[in-house]
This record gives sequence, structure tokens and C-alpha cells, in this order.
Amino acid sequence: MIVFFKVFESIVILFGIGIIGFTIISRKIVPIKILDVLSPLILDIALPCLIFTNIIYRFEPQNFPAWWTLPLWWIGFTVVTILLTFIGMVLIKKKYRPEFGISLLYPNAIFVPMVIIQNLFGDNSSLLVELFIITLIFPVFMFNTYHLFFHTKESSKNKFNWSKFFNPILIVTVLAIAIRLLGVSESVPNAVLSITKILGNTALPLILLLIGGNVYVDFQKRGKIQLNSILLFVALKNFLFPGVVLLLLIIIKPAFSTAFLIFLLSVVPPITAVPILTNKAGGDASLTNQFLISSFLVSVISIPIGMLVFENFFSLN
Repeated sequence: MIVFFKVFESIVILFGIGIIGFTIISRKIVPIKILDVLSPLILDIALPCLIFTNIIYRFEPQNFPAWWTLPLWWIGFTVVTILLTFIGMVLIKKKYRPEFGISLLYPNAIFVPMVIIQNLFGDNSSLLVELFIITLIFPVFMFNTYHLFFHTKESSKNKFNWSKFFNPILIVTVLAIAIRLLGVSESVPNAVLSITKILGNTALPLILLLIGGNVYVDFQKRGKIQLNSILLFVALKNFLFPGVVLLLLIIIKPAFSTAFLIFLLSVVPPITAVPILTNKAGGDASLTNQFLISSFLVSVISIPIGMLVFENFFSLN
């Protein structure tokens, strides 16, 4: 039960900081427009710095020669998730399918797993590096495919964008891996690493404050509650998806770290950018807000339970 309570504590930490962000925005301590500033600050500066610092300090390719297979595992996981997503979309009313599908497909692949990994294995865990490598192409995939769920004028304007492919996260991750593979990490000035470390340490609290603020904005635009659709979504996203993925992992039996990361990606709620992407594609953002918030609330219990079951097949010790 230690794992259960540690994971539960991780989710409570996420909610605690998120509530602070919610309160800051709801009480107008800072203007709502600050959210538009925080997003690029996090994704273009803080998160890349966090990834760069972790890989430079903790990536040991000689101790993990199969590191390059991690993105391939992610591709396999994504193929399974796509199949499950389309099966799930068949079960929902046709008019809700785009919002239902986009919310099912894209998990909160970095920030929620980061907190759980740090709470379970410590801040210096090599699993953080493996998380950044396994999710290397996730942003590229998401930003270039989300519009395919919608058939609107807005979605038709979204095409493959090279600027989204060569994003700061991808560039920094590849650069840091190259530096470690070439064995020239000692040539990186300490001042540079100190700067990236300081900036990187702001990523997690900033994203959680941003999430809390966005939840407040989303809550204001929640629209009519679609209870039946929400219950179906939570059943699939929080319970069925992890169950299917765990079954496949038990059959395939990959290394512990790979199995842990893949299962973790399956059990987390949707990425918080889903309502924004839905709005950009001309969909019903209020509906994805409901899916997102409901899944996050249920994850307080579903993620600890999922990890408890996972531990019975893959020991965390």
C-alpha cells in the first residue's frame, strides 16, 4: 500500500498547486491574460531547460544501451491508444465524437508523470530522463494530428507545420542526447547548466499554476453537463485504457522502466491543452473541459489503484 499512498500524495500535490492557480485567477490576484504569457514561457523556455539539464546530468547511455528503443515503444503505445480511441468513439453519440476522441487520445504525457516519478523514485531518478526520451515526438504528433478529429473550416486550415515539428522541446532533447553520446558534456559551461537548472526548476510549479488557472477559465465555460458522456469517458480513459495496456505489458514483458512509463502514460488524464486545441479546430471546448476536469478528479483514485495493480506484476522496488 506504500505505492498507493505515494501516488495518491503525488496527485494531491498536483491538485494543491492547481487549486492555488485556480484561486489566483478566480480572485483576480493576477489578470487572466497572464495565462497567455505563461504557456509559451513554459513550453518554449522552462520545460526545454528542465529536459536539457536532466539529460546532461543523468543520461548514461552506456548503462542503458537500448535507450533509442523508447520512442519506438511510444509509437506502439500510440497505435494501441488510437485503436482504443476509435472503438470508444463508436460508443458515443455521433455529435460528441470529435471532442470525445481528441480527449481520449492525448494523455498528459509529461507533467503528471514527472510528479509521480519524483515522489516514487526521487528527484534524481533516471526515469525522468527516460520519460523525456519516450515522449520525444509526442508534441509533434499531437500538434499535427489533433485537427483530424474535426471537419470544420477552422480544422481545414490546420496542416502539417514544420515549425511544430522542430519545436524547442524536440531540439533541446536531441541536442542534449547528442552531447552525452559524443561524450562532450563536460565542455558545457557550468554557468549554462546553472541557468538551465534554475529556469527548469520553474517549469513544474508554473505549469500547475497554469493548469489551475485554465481550469477556472474552463469551468466558467463548462456549458450543460453531459453526465452520461462524462461517465463513459471516465470509464474508458481512467480504467479501460490502463487495463488493456497493462494486459499487453504482462504479455510482452518489457524491462521494468519501459513497462512503468508506458503504463503511466496510459493511466494519466488528458493533456490540459485539449480544450485549447478543440477551440482552435472549431469544436465544442466546453465538452472537452468536462471530460478533462472529470478525468482529473477521478484520477485521484484511479491512478493510485492502477499503480497498485501494476506493482503486482512489475515490482517497483
